[in-house]
Amino acid sequence: MKALALFALLGCLVPGGLGMYYSRCQLAQTLQQLGLDGYMGYGLANWVCMAAHESSYNTQATNYNSWDGSTDFGIFQINSRYWCQNGDEYSSNICQIPCSDLLSNNLSADVECAKIIAQDSNGMSAWVAWTSYCQGEDLWQYVEGCGV
Repeated sequence: MKALALFALLGCLVPGGLGMYYSRCQLAQTLQQLGLDGYMGYGLANWVCMAAHESSYNTQATNYNSWDGSTDFGIFQINSRYWCQNGDEYSSNICQIPCSDLLSNNLSADVECAKIIAQDSNGMSAWVAWTSYCQGEDLWQYVEGCGV
């Protein structure tokens, strides 16, 4: 009982809640609620597949890119060189957000930025994981049984 109370308290103290690993269906349902199903002609399974291969559904995933000093953030691995601001590092910050906003269990910032990326980059081809693992594939298994 004490542990449950501690987790509840921590959830209140941390803005946006602690990061988490979404389940496949939790993510599919959340992305549908946030308007990604059919966005720019991409079905929901495309977004779930991409997140599976970019972050394994981990909202706190980060990946440092030594070749240019940038970092990829969050469930969609959004890059700090172009899309968000990471401290003093140079960034175009096209999404106009701090990169830390992409590490929350609240995916609103991630989805809004992903929409901008898709618009500015001619769709989902901006994500290497999508082109490598999802593009042109039968993706039904990413949303199967999720009620979406």
